[in-house]
Amino acid sequence: MVRKVLAVLAALLVLLPVPLQGPAAAAPAASRVTYDHHSLMIDGRRVVVQAAEIHYFRLPSPGLWRDVLEKIRAGGFNAVSVYFDWAYHSPKPGVYDFTGVRDVDRFLRTAERAGLYVVARPGPYINAETTGGGFPGWLKNVPGRGRSSDPGFTEAYRDWLHHINPIIARHQVGRGGSVILYNAENEYAANTDAAYMQDIQDQARADGIDVPITTNDCCDAADWTSTWATGPGAVQMPGVDDYPQSFDCPNAETVWGPWGEGVTERLRDDAPVFAAEYQAGSIDLNNAGYERCRALTGPAYMKYFYKSNLMVSGATLFNYYMGFGGTNWGFLAQPNDVYTSYDYGAALTEARQPTAKYDEFKRQGYFLQSVAPLAKTDPATAPTTDNPAIGVVARANPDTGTRFALVRHADRAASTTDAATLSWTVPDGTYTLPVQVRGRDAHVLVGAYDLGGQRLAASSSEIMTHACIGGRDVAVLYGTAGSPGATILRYSAKPQVKVLEGDVRWAFAGGDLRLDYTHRGLARVLVSGGGRRPLLLLLGTDETAATFWRAGTDAAPVLVRGTSLVRSAAAEGGAVRLTADTAQAGEVEVFADARASRLRLAGGAGDRETTGDTDVRVTRTPSGSLLGRVPGPREAARLPALTGWRVHDEAPEAVPGFDDSSWRTADKTTTESPMKPKAGPVLYADDYGFHYGDVWYRGRFTATGAETAVALNAITGRRGRYLVWLDGRYLGSAAGGTQADVDAANPEPGPGRFTVPAGLLKPGRTATLAVLVQNMGHNDDWTADDNRFKQPRGLVAASVEGSPATVAWKIQGARGGEDLTDPVRGPLNTGGLYGERSGWHLPGYPDRSWKEVAAPAARPLAPGVTWYRTEFGLDLPGGQDVSVGLRFGGAVPAGSRTMIYLNGWNIGQYGGDIGPQKEFVLPAGLLREHGRNTLALAVTSTAAATGGPGPIGLFAYGAVRGGVPVPDVPGPSYPLTR
Repeated sequence: MVRKVLAVLAALLVLLPVPLQGPAAAAPAASRVTYDHHSLMIDGRRVVVQAAEIHYFRLPSPGLWRDVLEKIRAGGFNAVSVYFDWAYHSPKPGVYDFTGVRDVDRFLRTAERAGLYVVARPGPYINAETTGGGFPGWLKNVPGRGRSSDPGFTEAYRDWLHHINPIIARHQVGRGGSVILYNAENEYAANTDAAYMQDIQDQARADGIDVPITTNDCCDAADWTSTWATGPGAVQMPGVDDYPQSFDCPNAETVWGPWGEGVTERLRDDAPVFAAEYQAGSIDLNNAGYERCRALTGPAYMKYFYKSNLMVSGATLFNYYMGFGGTNWGFLAQPNDVYTSYDYGAALTEARQPTAKYDEFKRQGYFLQSVAPLAKTDPATAPTTDNPAIGVVARANPDTGTRFALVRHADRAASTTDAATLSWTVPDGTYTLPVQVRGRDAHVLVGAYDLGGQRLAASSSEIMTHACIGGRDVAVLYGTAGSPGATILRYSAKPQVKVLEGDVRWAFAGGDLRLDYTHRGLARVLVSGGGRRPLLLLLGTDETAATFWRAGTDAAPVLVRGTSLVRSAAAEGGAVRLTADTAQAGEVEVFADARASRLRLAGGAGDRETTGDTDVRVTRTPSGSLLGRVPGPREAARLPALTGWRVHDEAPEAVPGFDDSSWRTADKTTTESPMKPKAGPVLYADDYGFHYGDVWYRGRFTATGAETAVALNAITGRRGRYLVWLDGRYLGSAAGGTQADVDAANPEPGPGRFTVPAGLLKPGRTATLAVLVQNMGHNDDWTADDNRFKQPRGLVAASVEGSPATVAWKIQGARGGEDLTDPVRGPLNTGGLYGERSGWHLPGYPDRSWKEVAAPAARPLAPGVTWYRTEFGLDLPGGQDVSVGLRFGGAVPAGSRTMIYLNGWNIGQYGGDIGPQKEFVLPAGLLREHGRNTLALAVTSTAAATGGPGPIGLFAYGAVRGGVPVPDVPGPSYPLTR
């Protein structure tokens, strides 16, 4: 995706009035994916695709993949869109790892079992606000321009594709999997190498990819989009990225579509309209915090823009970026736009908690899955209104005659609520309906629709879902609280109508049963006779609709109201068995087959199965449903205080006598970087195989005593700094250069001039210059410009003023460089701090010789690096899912950076120079929920401070009875032997 100056999810959602079920079950081995002007088709069945973007690499706990994917499915999505990150899998040329937290086979299997289709996006370039845009650091040393047909780059990316493509290929729907689309490259419209685009597709076909190939256009920057239809490099089914709300999170309440109408453009007449990345959140460019980004892209925005996209352009494929953002753990983040959290203001928070946005996705997603005619529509004559403030757009299915009307304000940014009477002519007749709509809102109304065994002539309520359950139709319709509603149903004879609950008025005339009501709470109407099977009509508000869940069983769907989540349901004899989450004890209602008289709640998560299924006592309601009470969490999670801290000062590299004999000599004279050094050897970290994290330099020269200053330049990416010592004396720090101020013509972006203290250097003696550079990741390659991606990291220039002496340099980064000493955690986990190289971050490190300290905040900090370690035990309640976080109290400190290691995994970076984040998710799996945990902090401070970070404590983002079992993620302890 574009540096998430465009970012959104890939959306895929099946539109059939059938129970939610897995695509693998629905797609036999001979399944094939086709498409036409209107929609995608799987085995000839039209599908509206609604996908949530999720990145497995931002959740390094495979056990939690299931949790997130099941929540995505339960939230109304029928697909996920997935980037595959080349850098995440390849620490050096020719070396690839698809095991452990990188087991994409497992991820794809988990998606299949969750009942989700997959849009596969292997790049080679992905952007995604990841370091290098997904390009591995070693690629900076490969000749040839990235994202082009240059031979060096071609050889490299083909090797990546030939490793990842076969994995994707065996998970295609035609082979029993769930991959339905393959995305070539990412937002390549700003570039012009059609041969490169064609070759990516040729390699995919050669590797067994047989599903349609797509790509995502964006930014109105393409000068070759005319070739989408027939030219070289054209894909079969192009899509469009759209971020109409921009990324202005601080002004969430006032921003409304500054980047356009948000209606996805049709690029090919023989292919459906594909919203390949549609905004479902935002990067936090201005450090406002992700809750502000969630407000920027909240339910009002979703209602207006998503429904407009559906109805104005007739789009039937949606990918929403992001559905779940996750965490930029380790050095995964691109340096310029993001920090540790990649929450993105998404529907599911970084801590896996559903939000109000999740509710809106569910309302819309269930609708798309239930009302099959949406998959094939054309523009139609719109209803008329008696209020010009209300605008209406209409579409119709040419086969069924079903009508759809989008009701919204004529002024899309209006802040008022207006009402009107809608006059709508459909095949069943002409009907008047009361409508009321807020300015930043929109409703999709349905008419002339065969709602199961019913005939819905027209309604001013929106359909959430409907299904045939136990020989009758059950339908959930809803509208804005307090707004008027009317629903007209057709019958051959007068039916029997019983208002079971709520204030609903009804009348029958001329074959039409008209129900009038106000959307308030939940009204229930039972209709029987009249020549049709019975109907239970549930009329609610947005809020009450969000309490419903739909799940499939082998017999028929079930509707559930009252739990926090429903993962699945099963019919077992005369019982309904629910796998569900509950945040608190409360009422549950299940609409199921009439033969079901018992309800069972499946046991919750936990590696100790202390609980089995729970039998729920139920009674039969007048609605025919089963009503009972379900338990919540058995007990509150007891989280210990963080005590027993130990502290150790680091940075022995700054001392003149430090043994650096094993370090690499920095004496290269050539580089693939377009930025060439002005003088002296190449000092760029990547040229010596150190691609991620901190890098140390030690330079020696013969002093004359006349030295006046040390002049340095470094490029670190935004938020990076470097610290300087001369003969063990700390001289100070400076900010490293960033993407915006660096190009090939300006190789001095991060200047720092440090005065040499008088008398420090003695004539004729060897002086030692030590520099610690905090690198913050690699630039993306959005413009396919080597000046951007191949911009160096580390020192780019160094000299000693007042001395003619040559400085001899050595360099040290992460232990082993490209030859990983910890392949389990991978290349992005650690950098070159002494403590990282020595295993201070690892469980089992013998720290008993370290000094005791009450808390990190209790001890003054000196410039340089200080480590803190502690251990804590957990025994979280069995059968529950407790999402645990680490919180830093007080003001976010400026001038220091804290790297946080949990059981050896680098789960985040904290500090005022990093971003506003003060809370860090400790994902289950990395967190030992039933055992001992090691927490290590590496604090790099550019100046003396009264104390380290803190106060620091554990807290719970949320807790539910339920969840999924999450095994511990293995990771080596101290010592690392490789």
